[in-house]
Amino acid sequence: MDVPVSEPLPVTPVAAPEPAPAPAARPARILVADDQADVLEALRLLLKRDGYTIVTAQSPAGALATLDAEDVDLVLMDLNYARDTTSGKEGMDLLGRIRAQDAALPVVVMTAWGSVEGAVEAMRAGARDYVQKPWDNTRLLATLRTQLELRRALKRSRRLEEENEHLRRGKGGLPSLVAESRAMQPVRRMIERVAPSNANVLVTGEHGTGKEVVARLLHAASARADRAFVAVNSGGLSEGVFESELFGHVKGAFTDAKADRIGCFELADGGTLFLDEIGNMPLSQQAKLLRVLQTGELHPVGSSKTRRVDVRVVSATNVDLAKAVAEGRFREDLLYRLNTVEVPLPPLRERREDIPLLAAHFLAEHGKRYGRAASRLSPGALEALLAYPWPGNVRELEHAVERSMLMATGDEVTAEDLLLRRAGREGLSRLEEMTLEEVERYLIERALARQEGNVSEAAKGLGLSRSALYRRLQYYGIKGVR
Repeated sequence: MDVPVSEPLPVTPVAAPEPAPAPAARPARILVADDQADVLEALRLLLKRDGYTIVTAQSPAGALATLDAEDVDLVLMDLNYARDTTSGKEGMDLLGRIRAQDAALPVVVMTAWGSVEGAVEAMRAGARDYVQKPWDNTRLLATLRTQLELRRALKRSRRLEEENEHLRRGKGGLPSLVAESRAMQPVRRMIERVAPSNANVLVTGEHGTGKEVVARLLHAASARADRAFVAVNSGGLSEGVFESELFGHVKGAFTDAKADRIGCFELADGGTLFLDEIGNMPLSQQAKLLRVLQTGELHPVGSSKTRRVDVRVVSATNVDLAKAVAEGRFREDLLYRLNTVEVPLPPLRERREDIPLLAAHFLAEHGKRYGRAASRLSPGALEALLAYPWPGNVRELEHAVERSMLMATGDEVTAEDLLLRRAGREGLSRLEEMTLEEVERYLIERALARQEGNVSEAAKGLGLSRSALYRRLQYYGIKGVR
Protein backbone atom coordinates (compact mmCIF):
# COMPACT_ATOMS: atom_id res chain seq x y z
CA MET A 1 0.00 0.00 0.00
CA ASP A 2 1.38 3.41 -0.93
CA VAL A 3 0.86 6.07 1.70
CA PRO A 4 0.89 9.66 0.36
CA VAL A 5 3.09 12.19 2.07
CA SER A 6 0.95 14.35 4.30
CA GLU A 7 1.13 18.07 3.79
CA PRO A 8 1.70 20.03 7.01
CA LEU A 9 -1.61 21.14 8.40
CA PRO A 10 -1.91 24.93 8.52
CA VAL A 11 -2.46 26.68 11.78
CA THR A 12 -5.13 29.27 11.11
CA PRO A 13 -5.82 31.59 14.04
CA VAL A 14 -9.48 32.14 14.82
CA ALA A 15 -10.84 35.57 15.43
CA ALA A 16 -9.11 37.06 18.43
CA PRO A 17 -8.63 40.48 19.90
CA GLU A 18 -5.82 42.49 18.37
CA PRO A 19 -2.60 41.75 20.27
CA ALA A 20 -1.21 44.54 22.35
CA PRO A 21 1.37 46.58 20.43
CA ALA A 22 4.98 45.88 21.24
CA PRO A 23 6.36 48.30 23.82
CA ALA A 24 8.23 51.23 22.35
CA ALA A 25 11.99 51.19 22.63
CA ARG A 26 13.12 53.00 25.76
CA PRO A 27 14.97 56.30 25.33
CA ALA A 28 18.74 56.05 25.40
CA ARG A 29 20.10 56.60 28.92
CA ILE A 30 23.13 58.88 29.19
CA LEU A 31 25.32 59.40 32.25
CA VAL A 32 26.76 62.93 32.38
CA ALA A 33 29.71 63.36 34.78
CA ASP A 34 31.02 66.86 35.59
CA ASP A 35 31.89 68.67 38.81
CA GLN A 36 30.09 71.90 37.83
CA ALA A 37 26.38 72.03 38.59
CA ASP A 38 25.63 74.63 35.89
CA VAL A 39 27.27 72.43 33.24
CA LEU A 40 25.21 69.43 34.35
CA GLU A 41 21.99 71.44 34.22
CA ALA A 42 22.75 72.86 30.76
CA LEU A 43 23.50 69.40 29.38
CA ARG A 44 20.44 67.92 31.09
CA LEU A 45 18.14 70.45 29.41
CA LEU A 46 19.80 70.06 26.01
CA LEU A 47 19.75 66.27 25.99
CA LYS A 48 16.26 66.00 27.46
CA ARG A 49 14.93 68.07 24.53
CA ASP A 50 16.51 65.53 22.19
CA GLY A 51 14.62 62.67 23.86
CA TYR A 52 17.34 61.20 26.09
CA THR A 53 17.04 60.12 29.70
CA ILE A 54 19.78 61.76 31.77
CA VAL A 55 21.48 60.70 35.00
CA THR A 56 24.22 62.89 36.48
CA ALA A 57 27.27 62.61 38.72
CA GLN A 58 29.56 65.33 40.09
CA SER A 59 32.60 63.15 40.82
CA PRO A 60 34.37 60.05 39.51
CA ALA A 61 33.19 58.12 42.57
CA GLY A 62 29.61 59.19 41.91
CA ALA A 63 29.88 58.16 38.26
CA LEU A 64 31.17 54.71 39.18
CA ALA A 65 28.45 54.27 41.80
CA THR A 66 25.82 55.15 39.18
CA LEU A 67 27.27 52.66 36.68
CA ASP A 68 27.20 49.96 39.35
CA ALA A 69 23.53 50.59 40.06
CA GLU A 70 22.07 51.53 36.67
CA ASP A 71 22.16 50.41 33.07
CA VAL A 72 23.31 53.27 30.82
CA ASP A 73 23.94 53.46 27.08
CA LEU A 74 26.63 56.15 26.96
CA VAL A 75 28.86 58.18 29.28
CA LEU A 76 29.56 61.86 28.61
CA MET A 77 32.29 62.83 31.09
CA ASP A 78 34.61 65.69 31.91
CA LEU A 79 38.33 64.99 32.09
CA ASN A 80 38.98 67.56 34.82
CA TYR A 81 37.56 67.56 38.37
CA ALA A 82 37.88 69.71 41.46
CA ARG A 83 40.88 67.94 42.97
CA ASP A 84 43.01 68.45 39.85
CA THR A 85 41.48 70.98 37.50
CA THR A 86 43.94 70.95 34.60
CA SER A 87 45.86 67.70 34.15
CA GLY A 88 42.88 65.45 33.39
CA LYS A 89 44.36 62.70 35.57
CA GLU A 90 41.13 62.07 37.49
CA GLY A 91 39.23 61.83 34.21
CA MET A 92 41.76 59.39 32.75
CA ASP A 93 41.55 57.25 35.88
CA LEU A 94 37.76 57.26 35.63
CA LEU A 95 37.93 56.32 31.94
CA GLY A 96 40.16 53.37 32.78
CA ARG A 97 37.76 52.17 35.50
CA ILE A 98 34.80 52.42 33.12
CA ARG A 99 36.64 50.50 30.40
CA ALA A 100 37.58 47.78 32.88
CA GLN A 101 33.95 47.48 33.97
CA ASP A 102 32.36 47.54 30.49
CA ALA A 103 34.65 47.82 27.48
CA ALA A 104 31.66 48.07 25.10
CA LEU A 105 30.14 51.14 26.82
CA PRO A 106 30.83 54.23 24.64
CA VAL A 107 32.52 57.13 26.45
CA VAL A 108 32.69 60.69 25.07
CA VAL A 109 35.07 62.99 26.97
CA MET A 110 34.87 66.75 27.48
CA THR A 111 37.72 69.12 28.25
CA ALA A 112 37.59 72.87 28.83
CA TRP A 113 41.27 73.54 28.46
CA GLY A 114 41.70 73.20 24.74
CA SER A 115 44.30 70.48 25.14
CA VAL A 116 43.90 68.33 22.07
CA GLU A 117 46.75 66.24 23.44
CA GLY A 118 44.63 65.26 26.44
CA ALA A 119 41.70 64.33 24.22
CA VAL A 120 43.97 62.26 21.97
CA GLU A 121 45.34 60.47 25.01
CA ALA A 122 41.79 59.74 26.13
CA MET A 123 40.95 58.32 22.67
CA ARG A 124 43.99 56.06 22.88
CA ALA A 125 42.78 54.90 26.29
CA GLY A 126 39.41 53.87 24.89
CA ALA A 127 37.20 56.98 24.62
CA ARG A 128 35.09 56.95 21.45
CA ASP A 129 35.15 60.70 20.79
CA TYR A 130 35.68 64.08 22.48
CA VAL A 131 34.15 67.57 22.57
CA GLN A 132 35.62 70.82 23.82
CA LYS A 133 33.98 73.28 26.18
CA PRO A 134 32.18 75.45 25.37
CA TRP A 135 30.55 72.90 23.13
CA ASP A 136 28.60 73.36 19.93
CA ASN A 137 25.12 71.93 20.52
CA THR A 138 24.72 70.56 16.99
CA ARG A 139 28.11 68.85 16.98
CA LEU A 140 27.62 67.45 20.48
CA LEU A 141 24.22 65.94 19.63
CA ALA A 142 25.55 64.50 16.36
CA THR A 143 28.49 62.91 18.22
CA LEU A 144 26.20 61.32 20.78
CA ARG A 145 23.77 60.02 18.13
CA THR A 146 26.62 58.44 16.19
CA GLN A 147 27.99 56.64 19.22
CA LEU A 148 24.56 55.45 20.35
CA GLU A 149 23.77 54.08 16.89
CA LEU A 150 27.09 52.27 16.87
CA ARG A 151 26.34 50.77 20.29
CA ARG A 152 22.91 49.57 19.12
CA ALA A 153 24.50 47.98 16.03
CA LEU A 154 27.10 46.20 18.16
CA LYS A 155 24.43 44.93 20.56
CA ARG A 156 22.33 43.65 17.64
CA SER A 157 25.38 41.89 16.24
CA ARG A 158 26.16 40.25 19.57
CA ARG A 159 22.52 39.23 20.03
CA LEU A 160 22.46 37.66 16.55
CA GLU A 161 25.61 35.71 17.36
CA GLU A 162 24.00 34.36 20.53
CA GLU A 163 20.77 33.52 18.67
CA ASN A 164 22.72 31.70 15.97
CA GLU A 165 24.54 29.72 18.64
CA HIS A 166 21.19 28.67 20.12
CA LEU A 167 19.94 27.71 16.66
CA ARG A 168 23.04 25.61 16.05
CA ARG A 169 22.42 23.79 19.34
CA GLY A 170 18.70 23.33 18.66
CA LYS A 171 16.41 22.74 15.73
CA GLY A 172 15.85 25.58 13.34
CA GLY A 173 12.82 26.13 11.15
CA LEU A 174 9.10 25.63 11.63
CA PRO A 175 8.02 22.01 12.26
CA SER A 176 4.96 20.44 10.68
CA LEU A 177 1.82 19.53 12.56
CA VAL A 178 0.68 16.27 10.99
CA ALA A 179 -2.49 15.58 12.94
CA GLU A 180 -5.82 14.41 11.53
CA SER A 181 -6.92 12.05 14.29
CA ARG A 182 -9.88 12.86 16.51
CA ALA A 183 -7.62 12.92 19.57
CA MET A 184 -5.53 15.75 18.07
CA GLN A 185 -8.39 18.03 17.03
CA PRO A 186 -8.68 19.68 20.50
CA VAL A 187 -4.95 20.37 20.35
CA ARG A 188 -5.26 22.06 16.97
CA ARG A 189 -8.18 24.17 18.16
CA MET A 190 -6.28 25.15 21.30
CA ILE A 191 -3.25 26.27 19.28
CA GLU A 192 -5.45 28.34 16.98
CA ARG A 193 -7.17 30.11 19.88
CA VAL A 194 -4.24 30.64 22.20
CA ALA A 195 -1.41 31.43 19.77
CA PRO A 196 -2.36 35.08 19.02
CA SER A 197 -2.36 35.98 22.71
CA ASN A 198 0.57 36.68 25.03
CA ALA A 199 -0.60 34.08 27.56
CA ASN A 200 1.95 31.70 29.03
CA VAL A 201 1.27 28.11 27.94
CA LEU A 202 2.12 24.79 29.59
CA VAL A 203 2.37 21.83 27.17
CA THR A 204 2.06 18.44 28.87
CA GLY A 205 2.44 14.89 27.61
CA GLU A 206 4.66 11.83 27.56
CA HIS A 207 8.19 11.80 26.16
CA GLY A 208 8.31 12.25 22.41
CA THR A 209 4.74 13.45 21.88
CA GLY A 210 5.83 16.67 20.14
CA LYS A 211 5.77 19.30 22.88
CA GLU A 212 8.44 21.46 21.22
CA VAL A 213 6.57 21.24 17.91
CA VAL A 214 3.53 22.76 19.62
CA ALA A 215 5.68 25.45 21.24
CA ARG A 216 7.14 26.47 17.88
CA LEU A 217 3.70 26.55 16.27
CA LEU A 218 2.37 28.75 19.09
CA HIS A 219 5.22 31.16 18.43
CA ALA A 220 4.81 31.08 14.63
CA ALA A 221 1.10 31.93 14.86
CA SER A 222 1.60 34.75 17.37
CA ALA A 223 2.29 38.46 17.02
CA ARG A 224 5.85 37.64 18.14
CA ALA A 225 6.59 35.44 15.12
CA ASP A 226 9.20 37.83 13.69
CA ARG A 227 11.16 37.84 16.96
CA ALA A 228 13.32 35.14 18.51
CA PHE A 229 12.18 31.69 19.61
CA VAL A 230 14.68 30.43 22.18
CA ALA A 231 14.54 26.85 23.52
CA VAL A 232 16.35 25.66 26.63
CA ASN A 233 16.25 22.39 28.58
CA SER A 234 15.55 24.05 31.92
CA GLY A 235 15.37 20.75 33.81
CA GLY A 236 18.85 19.75 32.68
CA LEU A 237 20.70 22.85 33.88
CA SER A 238 22.93 22.38 36.90
CA GLU A 239 22.78 24.81 39.82
CA GLY A 240 26.08 26.36 38.73
CA VAL A 241 25.01 27.33 35.20
CA PHE A 242 21.27 27.92 35.63
CA GLU A 243 21.40 31.68 36.25
CA SER A 244 24.11 32.26 33.66
CA GLU A 245 22.17 30.36 30.99
CA LEU A 246 18.82 32.03 31.65
CA PHE A 247 19.82 35.48 32.87
CA GLY A 248 23.33 35.95 31.44
CA HIS A 249 26.48 37.10 33.19
CA VAL A 250 29.02 39.90 33.07
CA LYS A 251 32.72 39.57 32.52
CA GLY A 252 34.52 38.44 35.68
CA ALA A 253 31.37 37.19 37.43
CA PHE A 254 33.09 33.83 37.95
CA THR A 255 36.32 32.11 36.92
CA ASP A 256 35.39 31.23 33.34
CA ALA A 257 33.40 34.42 32.64
CA LYS A 258 35.89 35.93 30.18
CA ALA A 259 33.26 38.10 28.46
CA ASP A 260 29.70 39.32 28.95
CA ARG A 261 27.06 36.81 27.94
CA ILE A 262 23.42 37.40 27.05
CA GLY A 263 21.04 34.99 28.79
CA CYS A 264 18.10 33.18 27.21
CA PHE A 265 15.54 35.65 28.63
CA GLU A 266 17.26 38.60 26.96
CA LEU A 267 17.72 36.64 23.72
CA ALA A 268 13.97 36.00 23.70
CA ASP A 269 13.07 39.62 24.54
CA GLY A 270 10.01 40.48 22.45
CA GLY A 271 9.67 36.81 21.44
CA THR A 272 9.07 33.40 23.00
CA LEU A 273 11.12 31.40 25.51
CA PHE A 274 10.52 27.64 25.51
CA LEU A 275 11.40 26.00 28.84
CA ASP A 276 11.52 22.26 28.26
CA GLU A 277 11.47 19.69 31.10
CA ILE A 278 10.20 22.33 33.53
CA GLY A 279 8.98 19.66 35.95
CA ASN A 280 12.54 18.53 36.66
CA MET A 281 13.73 21.96 37.79
CA PRO A 282 15.03 22.00 41.41
CA LEU A 283 13.15 24.14 43.94
CA SER A 284 16.03 26.61 44.37
CA GLN A 285 15.96 27.37 40.64
CA GLN A 286 12.16 27.60 40.61
CA ALA A 287 12.29 30.57 43.00
CA LYS A 288 14.68 32.45 40.70
CA LEU A 289 12.50 31.79 37.66
CA LEU A 290 9.35 32.85 39.50
CA ARG A 291 10.85 36.22 40.39
CA VAL A 292 11.54 37.04 36.73
CA LEU A 293 8.09 35.87 35.61
CA GLN A 294 6.43 38.03 38.29
CA THR A 295 8.38 41.24 37.66
CA GLY A 296 9.75 41.00 34.13
CA GLU A 297 13.08 42.06 35.63
CA LEU A 298 16.37 40.19 35.91
CA HIS A 299 19.95 40.67 37.05
CA PRO A 300 22.78 39.04 35.07
CA VAL A 301 25.17 37.09 37.27
CA GLY A 302 27.76 39.47 38.72
CA SER A 303 25.73 42.60 37.95
CA SER A 304 23.55 44.70 40.21
CA LYS A 305 21.82 46.36 37.25
CA THR A 306 18.16 45.61 36.61
CA ARG A 307 17.14 44.70 33.08
CA ARG A 308 13.56 44.45 31.90
CA VAL A 309 12.39 41.83 29.41
CA ASP A 310 9.14 41.22 27.53
CA VAL A 311 8.99 37.45 27.04
CA ARG A 312 6.20 34.97 26.44
CA VAL A 313 6.98 31.68 28.18
CA VAL A 314 5.91 28.32 26.80
CA SER A 315 6.95 25.45 29.05
CA ALA A 316 6.69 21.69 28.72
CA THR A 317 6.81 18.67 31.00
CA ASN A 318 5.93 14.99 31.20
CA VAL A 319 5.67 15.27 34.99
CA ASP A 320 2.34 15.45 36.82
CA LEU A 321 2.86 18.95 38.23
CA ALA A 322 -0.24 18.84 40.44
CA LYS A 323 1.21 15.76 42.13
CA ALA A 324 4.64 17.43 42.33
CA VAL A 325 3.04 20.44 44.05
CA ALA A 326 1.27 18.18 46.54
CA GLU A 327 4.58 16.44 47.30
CA GLY A 328 6.42 19.75 47.75
CA ARG A 329 8.65 19.25 44.68
CA PHE A 330 7.17 22.10 42.64
CA ARG A 331 6.05 25.58 43.65
CA GLU A 332 2.34 26.15 43.34
CA ASP A 333 2.77 29.87 42.61
CA LEU A 334 5.18 29.05 39.76
CA LEU A 335 2.68 26.57 38.32
CA TYR A 336 0.03 29.31 38.24
CA ARG A 337 2.44 31.59 36.35
CA LEU A 338 3.27 28.92 33.79
CA ASN A 339 -0.12 27.38 32.99
CA THR A 340 -2.36 30.27 32.10
CA VAL A 341 -3.41 27.77 29.43
CA GLU A 342 -2.53 24.06 29.42
CA VAL A 343 -2.25 22.07 26.18
CA PRO A 344 -2.22 18.30 26.89
CA LEU A 345 -0.81 16.11 24.10
CA PRO A 346 -2.12 12.55 23.69
CA PRO A 347 0.39 9.69 23.31
CA LEU A 348 0.78 8.13 19.86
CA ARG A 349 -1.10 4.98 20.94
CA GLU A 350 -4.21 7.15 21.34
CA ARG A 351 -3.92 8.69 17.86
CA ARG A 352 -3.13 5.66 15.71
CA GLU A 353 -4.93 7.18 12.71
CA ASP A 354 -1.99 9.57 12.44
CA ILE A 355 0.67 6.85 12.27
CA PRO A 356 0.51 6.33 8.46
CA LEU A 357 0.51 10.10 7.86
CA LEU A 358 3.40 10.71 10.25
CA ALA A 359 5.41 7.82 8.81
CA ALA A 360 4.92 9.08 5.26
CA HIS A 361 5.86 12.60 6.30
CA PHE A 362 9.08 11.41 7.95
CA LEU A 363 9.79 9.15 4.99
CA ALA A 364 9.72 12.13 2.62
CA GLU A 365 11.66 14.35 5.02
CA HIS A 366 14.51 11.91 5.60
CA GLY A 367 14.46 10.75 1.99
CA LYS A 368 15.45 14.27 0.97
CA ARG A 369 18.04 14.43 3.73
CA TYR A 370 19.79 11.20 2.77
CA GLY A 371 19.06 11.29 -0.95
CA ARG A 372 17.53 7.80 -0.79
CA ALA A 373 15.04 6.38 -3.23
CA ALA A 374 12.66 4.72 -0.77
CA SER A 375 9.40 6.62 -1.14
CA ARG A 376 6.64 4.35 0.14
CA LEU A 377 5.76 1.86 2.86
CA SER A 378 4.97 -1.74 2.04
CA PRO A 379 1.70 -3.18 3.40
CA GLY A 380 3.77 -5.24 5.84
CA ALA A 381 5.65 -2.16 7.05
CA LEU A 382 2.42 -0.28 7.61
CA GLU A 383 0.96 -3.24 9.48
CA ALA A 384 4.07 -3.38 11.70
CA LEU A 385 3.85 0.33 12.43
CA LEU A 386 0.20 0.08 13.44
CA ALA A 387 0.83 -2.98 15.65
CA TYR A 388 3.78 -1.52 17.53
CA PRO A 389 3.01 0.11 20.94
CA TRP A 390 5.33 3.15 20.44
CA PRO A 391 6.46 3.76 24.02
CA GLY A 392 8.69 6.57 22.67
CA ASN A 393 5.75 8.13 20.80
CA VAL A 394 6.29 10.33 17.72
CA ARG A 395 10.02 10.73 18.37
CA GLU A 396 10.50 6.95 18.30
CA LEU A 397 8.42 6.71 15.12
CA GLU A 398 10.61 9.30 13.43
CA HIS A 399 13.79 7.47 14.46
CA ALA A 400 12.37 4.18 13.17
CA VAL A 401 11.50 5.71 9.78
CA GLU A 402 14.90 7.41 9.55
CA ARG A 403 16.61 4.09 10.29
CA SER A 404 14.49 2.36 7.66
CA MET A 405 15.73 4.83 5.04
CA LEU A 406 19.25 3.56 5.63
CA MET A 407 18.25 -0.10 5.67
CA ALA A 408 15.95 -0.15 2.63
CA THR A 409 17.51 -1.52 -0.57
CA GLY A 410 14.81 -0.47 -3.02
CA ASP A 411 12.12 2.16 -3.37
CA GLU A 412 9.92 0.51 -0.72
CA VAL A 413 10.37 0.23 3.04
CA THR A 414 9.57 -3.25 4.35
CA ALA A 415 8.72 -4.38 7.88
CA GLU A 416 12.22 -5.83 8.21
CA ASP A 417 13.76 -2.44 7.34
CA LEU A 418 12.01 -0.84 10.33
CA LEU A 419 13.87 -3.06 12.84
CA LEU A 420 11.13 -2.58 15.41
CA ARG A 421 11.61 -4.21 18.77
CA ARG A 422 9.07 -6.88 19.63
CA ALA A 423 6.66 -5.94 22.40
CA GLY A 424 6.33 -7.68 25.76
CA ARG A 425 7.93 -11.08 26.45
CA GLU A 426 8.52 -11.72 22.78
CA GLY A 427 10.72 -8.61 22.63
CA LEU A 428 12.75 -9.71 25.65
CA SER A 429 13.28 -13.17 24.17
CA ARG A 430 14.59 -11.77 20.89
CA LEU A 431 17.22 -9.31 22.11
CA GLU A 432 19.68 -11.06 19.80
CA GLU A 433 17.88 -9.44 16.86
CA MET A 434 18.68 -5.94 18.15
CA THR A 435 21.89 -4.04 17.63
CA LEU A 436 24.05 -3.35 20.67
CA GLU A 437 22.93 0.28 20.68
CA GLU A 438 19.26 -0.73 20.50
CA VAL A 439 19.69 -3.08 23.44
CA GLU A 440 21.50 -0.44 25.49
CA ARG A 441 18.87 2.21 24.75
CA TYR A 442 16.09 -0.27 25.59
CA LEU A 443 17.64 -1.14 28.96
CA ILE A 444 18.25 2.52 29.83
CA GLU A 445 14.66 3.46 28.99
CA ARG A 446 13.34 0.55 31.07
CA ALA A 447 15.52 1.53 34.04
CA LEU A 448 14.37 5.15 33.84
CA ALA A 449 10.73 4.07 33.59
CA ARG A 450 11.10 1.94 36.73
CA GLN A 451 12.65 4.87 38.62
CA GLU A 452 10.20 7.49 37.23
CA GLY A 453 13.00 9.39 35.49
CA ASN A 454 15.37 9.53 38.48
CA VAL A 455 18.88 9.36 36.94
CA SER A 456 20.71 8.53 40.16
CA GLU A 457 18.50 5.52 40.94
CA ALA A 458 18.49 4.34 37.32
CA ALA A 459 22.30 4.55 37.21
CA LYS A 460 22.56 2.39 40.35
CA GLY A 461 20.26 -0.21 38.83
CA LEU A 462 22.32 -0.30 35.63
CA GLY A 463 25.65 -0.44 37.47
CA LEU A 464 26.78 2.89 35.99
CA SER A 465 27.98 6.14 37.48
CA ARG A 466 25.61 9.09 37.19
CA SER A 467 27.97 10.89 34.78
CA ALA A 468 28.32 7.78 32.59
CA LEU A 469 24.54 7.47 32.35
CA TYR A 470 24.20 11.17 31.51
CA ARG A 471 26.63 10.70 28.60
CA ARG A 472 24.49 7.87 27.26
CA LEU A 473 21.29 9.90 27.71
CA GLN A 474 22.82 12.69 25.65
CA TYR A 475 24.04 10.23 22.99
CA TYR A 476 20.62 8.62 22.57
CA GLY A 477 18.69 11.89 22.92
CA ILE A 478 16.70 10.62 25.90
CA LYS A 479 15.02 13.43 27.82
CA GLY A 480 12.58 13.85 30.68
CA VAL A 481 14.97 12.83 33.46
CA ARG A 482 15.62 14.33 36.86
